[in-house]
Amino acid sequence: MPDLAAQNAAIRDRDALVAHARNTIARGSKSFAAASLLFDRVTRERVWLLYAWCRAADDLADAQDMGGELGDQAHAADRLAIIRSHTALALAGEPTGDPSFDGLGVVARECGLTAQMCDDVVAGFALDAADWQPRSEADMLQYCYHVAGAVGVMMARVMGVPDDDSMAADTLDRACDLGIAFQLANIVRDVWEDDAAGRCYLPVEWMVEADITPGQHMKPMYRPELVAMVHDACVMARAYEASARIGAARLPMRSRWAILSATGIYGSIARKVEKAGIHGWDHRAFTSRFEKLRHVFGAGAACLRAPPASCEDDAMARPLTRRDFEARAREVASNAGQH
Repeated sequence: MPDLAAQNAAIRDRDALVAHARNTIARGSKSFAAASLLFDRVTRERVWLLYAWCRAADDLADAQDMGGELGDQAHAADRLAIIRSHTALALAGEPTGDPSFDGLGVVARECGLTAQMCDDVVAGFALDAADWQPRSEADMLQYCYHVAGAVGVMMARVMGVPDDDSMAADTLDRACDLGIAFQLANIVRDVWEDDAAGRCYLPVEWMVEADITPGQHMKPMYRPELVAMVHDACVMARAYEASARIGAARLPMRSRWAILSATGIYGSIARKVEKAGIHGWDHRAFTSRFEKLRHVFGAGAACLRAPPASCEDDAMARPLTRRDFEARAREVASNAGQH
């Protein structure tokens, strides 16, 4: 006979973790919180649980609160070790003392998330802990993969996408592409804030080509060159977004609606920065409540149609895909193991 008391306790524990995750996403991402309400209940709760882990790990890595101002970056390696140890405990089903990490353990068991998936995300935090800056366009996109593309793959698994045939694998590739598009939007929006924190996610090679001394890109004299670099990043973001729209069409209706809503909301942020030109960082770009609702209703209508035919051609402009990112990550890991 099953232990009903233990089962009831587990349900109560899960409910408490979901409540914590719901509060986390409401505080940490108004855009994604709005889109997440469109999922069915089970998927929505799992999405919240995964988001809470991402948010907690990101905050711990950067010594910040809900993605706010960066804290003291001393002891970054120690904080990274905590992320890794808590994540490993959660995946093993052991309590961590942190509901965001405990929630990861729940959603991992329910959806088959693996340690490798988590490691791919944590690798992005490791880059920040190493005070890293991309040298090339490929490096910038690799960072986007770790901090967002790999999360997109995990989110797709939470939505029920398997990895057991070529079509499913292609859908996971396109879920990764959506994360890339989101992170490129974050990069162009946060150029000023990142610079103030001593960080830059635009490639050094782009700076050199524009004749900008690395670290000086926010100087007023370089604003036209910066606008040109942001335009290039936005062009790439649109290619990844087009690919993601193809993959979203394969999801269940409510998941499709949520993902297309988030796509519209995040995409509009990058477009606002790009349209503002040299004034793109006079204030932080955001979407109003009305704009979010407009994207939600627009996504609902888009769910009833096939993706535009132009998406296939636009998606071909992606410089790299999930297979490329995974291969580069394996090469980095192999080289690190040889030293």
